Amino acid sequence: MPEGKIVKALSGFYYVLHNGEMIQCRGRGVFRKNKITPLVGDEVVFQAENDREGYIMEVKERKNELVRPPIANVDQAILVFSAVEPEFSTVLLDRFLVLVEYNRIQPLICVTKMDLTNEQEKQAILEYADQYRSIGYEVLLTSSETEAGIEALNPHVEDKISVFAGQSGVGKSSLLNVLRPDLELKTNDISSHLGRGKHTTRHVELISIGNGLIADTPGFSSLEFTTIEAEELTHCFPEMARESENCKFRACLHISEPKCAVKAAVEAQTITQYRYQHYVDFLQEIKDRKPRY
Repeated sequence: MPEGKIVKALSGFYYVLHNGEMIQCRGRGVFRKNKITPLVGDEVVFQAENDREGYIMEVKERKNELVRPPIANVDQAILVFSAVEPEFSTVLLDRFLVLVEYNRIQPLICVTKMDLTNEQEKQAILEYADQYRSIGYEVLLTSSETEAGIEALNPHVEDKISVFAGQSGVGKSSLLNVLRPDLELKTNDISSHLGRGKHTTRHVELISIGNGLIADTPGFSSLEFTTIEAEELTHCFPEMARESENCKFRACLHISEPKCAVKAAVEAQTITQYRYQHYVDFLQEIKDRKPRY
């Protein structure tokens, strides 16, 4: 039986890409019985009824999956944050980075609207970019208006499934429109009253950009750490994970333990104070979480 990849899910139909052709499929009834939900990004085996329609017979094993947005086999998360309007937020970026690291997805930080910054704002963004690069993250500074920095994004999306993620109004759709002008994705100006964008993306769909696929998703509707345990959080901060190897205690949470290498690195300023503070806040949030039964 032929195999393909689900590139769109809408109203109970799954659109499977096979040899450049799109086949509209339904899932087998047994999936519901076995609590299997085919996801965009899934590699599937399907049975064709004719040239255009068929049934999904099997969902291949996934390397990862996200619940919100519902998508599988993601290679990369392109975290889109604006330099201004809305203001660049390290706490929100770190929240996204923790979720991406936890799901073992490669992150790429893309800062948009650089053309709108004044000199002081530009310098602040350049400093942040250097700090995140020193951790090991790739950071691109772009403008959809002037198209500056956009070309640097192209090699990163080749042969990968990427998700665009970030808060509303940062210019995700504008960025996609520059990468593929024929898309003409709807965008709205930021509501100055609300301070956030009014653009809404209703369903998950993989859009081909060169030889890559990008999900224009509704974004992470949940940024809560519902599944991360306290002892796992360190591993979602790469620079802390590296330093923690030198902590006196193997289960060190880097709060009040003696001879903690992470706290020593914060004091030596090799780990930034704000990243450590975000770690402390996130850890408290995890500890305060209601137990799941």
